[in-house]
Amino acid sequence: MSSATPTSTRVRRFPVIGALRLGRPSDVWFKPALSVVAAVAPPSLLLVALGRLDLAAYTMAGSLCALYAHNRPYAARAKVLAWVVLGMLGGLAVALVAASLTRNAVVLVTVGALLAAVQKAVCDATRVGPPAHVILTFVSSATLFVPQTLGQVPGHLALAAAAGAWAWLVGMAPAPLRPHGPERRATAQALNTAAAYAETARGGEESAGARSAAYAAVHAAWQTLLAARNRPSTTRRALEHLVVRAEVALAAPAETDPARLRTWADAVRGSGRVPRTGDPRRDDGSLGERDELVGVAAERAVAPRPLRSRLGPLAPLAVRTALGCALAGYVSLALGADRPYWALVTAASLYQANLTLTWSRAVQRVVGNLVGVLLFAAVTPVARLGPLALVLCILACNFGAEALIGRNYWLGSVCVTPLALLVTELPGHQPTGELVTDRVVDTLVGALVGFAAAVAVTDRRAGRRVERALTAVDRARERAARLAAGPAATPAALEAARRGLAAAVVDLRATADAAAGEWWQRALPQERVVLAEQAAHRTLAATVRRQGLLPDPGTTSTQTHTEDTSP
Repeated sequence: MSSATPTSTRVRRFPVIGALRLGRPSDVWFKPALSVVAAVAPPSLLLVALGRLDLAAYTMAGSLCALYAHNRPYAARAKVLAWVVLGMLGGLAVALVAASLTRNAVVLVTVGALLAAVQKAVCDATRVGPPAHVILTFVSSATLFVPQTLGQVPGHLALAAAAGAWAWLVGMAPAPLRPHGPERRATAQALNTAAAYAETARGGEESAGARSAAYAAVHAAWQTLLAARNRPSTTRRALEHLVVRAEVALAAPAETDPARLRTWADAVRGSGRVPRTGDPRRDDGSLGERDELVGVAAERAVAPRPLRSRLGPLAPLAVRTALGCALAGYVSLALGADRPYWALVTAASLYQANLTLTWSRAVQRVVGNLVGVLLFAAVTPVARLGPLALVLCILACNFGAEALIGRNYWLGSVCVTPLALLVTELPGHQPTGELVTDRVVDTLVGALVGFAAAVAVTDRRAGRRVERALTAVDRARERAARLAAGPAATPAALEAARRGLAAAVVDLRATADAAAGEWWQRALPQERVVLAEQAAHRTLAATVRRQGLLPDPGTTSTQTHTEDTSP
């Protein structure tokens, strides 16, 4: 029996201490940290050698693209990074042209707010992943307030494009060494979370949170494996079989060996051979493993939903972003700030899937920035020893931000804040006290005004999205149950039904969690959500048994697939 129970549909209290609690670091925290250093260092050091460190802000805009797409397979990463670089160049071009045409601060803040809303909506719709729109908004907003002429714009864009191309190469550099590294990590994560859920279920303490986390990890693993739409290699097929084993463990945790899942996960994380899963037999004696991926090729061939249809539900978030950023910038200007884009970027960084998460991000941003300005005051004497010292401090802050942000956003902000302040030193030294004061004021303005805009712009369609997600789960469950009970169901139909129901359950939980964090809406059907999830899990278990995918308890195969190093 799940421990999930219906919860209150109205969120009245916002967390403070909980928002600052540290989590476990990401398994690959060092990859974005090292990538951004490798992307920023060569262009910046070259400008130091040329005596033109004042241009480093433009090269850094391109270099920061190296932060993206570390969870994507390399074939997909190549495309995502290219689009990120193009998106960065597009926002930068709009900002530079606007800065060259007017010095009216109100107009520039308005342009920055509209850019931030577009960047937020597009990044969320395409699920580009962290750091999402924040870096793009920081780049475009900061350059809005750098004096330009139209004649300088092409040169500055060329610098950013060259650095962006270098960042693309940095992001793709590990591909020859570990061509399936992202897929391996996602598969290992799915196996480990499935093992953790199976352990709780076998111990009689089944946790709805552990189950949801496991289903989300398995779903993420499928998304990673399916992201590469080229012909699958032997290694990728072996990884897909392992994800099926994790998915089966979720449907039948009592009949799962968690130790075996963890052993597979440990083997997958390395660079050696991918473990075999054994050959579970179907009722008719045919080999189930030959059938369990029949739906994958078809799913890989399905084109993603059009971008326009994915943008529709994000309208409230886009309006929140535009309104909050604009008001934060206007208030900052009214208070006499020289850099209103700090308040604008602070507001832009707050907006998450719902109001509760937005509040948590506001707390994290304020705490991180306040500690960060103290760190900036401490490192300023070192940074001002010379151009090389300044670049080294910027690199250290870049590394620290990416190394720590996985533990909690506020911890990463402790390094992001001095980084942003040090960037203002690139054209020349600025008064430290003035920088610190302005940053603190703009942080508070951006957080307060930005959150007020989030409260004012409610997402009243959240409840309707939950109803649609419930309907989708019910339909997927009915289809899977009908096929599982029928004598003539084909392996392809059973596999498609099981995978469709599992994806619908993940979407329902994400939609319900997002809606539960919104205010001023009608009561959510939390009890129906819980009952729908429980019924779906029972149907998934029945479908797995009908497919004959449950592992043989006596099987301890240690056979392996040979690693295919073809990209």
